[in-house]
Amino acid sequence: MARKHRKNGGWDEPEIDTEEEAPPPVPCWLCGRPTGETIVWHHPIPKSRGGRDTVPMHPICQQMLITTFTNSELQRNGMDVDGLLLNPDVRKFVDWVAKKEPDFNAPIAKKKR
Repeated sequence: MARKHRKNGGWDEPEIDTEEEAPPPVPCWLCGRPTGETIVWHHPIPKSRGGRDTVPMHPICQQMLITTFTNSELQRNGMDVDGLLLNPDVRKFVDWVAKKEPDFNAPIAKKKR
């Protein structure tokens, strides 16, 4: 029968390597910056329009897309991020947010309807 602990000592503790390397952060689909602690998995083609694929994004980048485009417009662009970047509002936002840290968050203006 195997012993759970040594005869004159405590439990055998396995040595744990505390210096494990963290995987590199994934880049944001829209702005290309590395993601921070909070990652939003965004559907480039909305689920209501049959989208199944997800991409990693910053919460602020996802809010920008949601407030700028309708579901129909997002469906037309699909997985093409370059088509979204042709919009002057999105291009201005991406240029502005490029200088911010990965976990930066700020309120986004509401949709103009």
